[in-house]
Amino acid sequence: VQLQASGGGLVQAGGSLRLSCAASGFNVDHYAEGWFRQAPGKEREGLSCINADGDTTYYADSVKGRFTISRDKVKNTVYLQMNSLEPEDTAVYYCAIERCDRFLREPGSYGKDYWGKGTLVTVSS
Repeated sequence: VQLQASGGGLVQAGGSLRLSCAASGFNVDHYAEGWFRQAPGKEREGLSCINADGDTTYYADSVKGRFTISRDKVKNTVYLQMNSLEPEDTAVYYCAIERCDRFLREPGSYGKDYWGKGTLVTVSS
């Protein structure tokens, strides 16, 4: 499985970014996908998950109302639209094949083979 997250960068507080996660070498149509992040010195934090059909989404309280997950099955891509960014959102963001019933307490539970390389998001105050 190859998942490549992109779209990170430096943004001011209150700004927006859209992250993308393209899958290659693997058809993710039948799998839920999610995003988690990891800030320096902190544990992985599950952010959002979308089911295989793309019609059910889940969010951590910390991002609910600010982040939106979506998926495009034609492009084999999952997105994370992030609005109203805060300095506390600064982290490396990862996409992953995910279990939506576990992503909050155990993000990336399938293991590193099912994560993409992360993309760094830096929010300045």
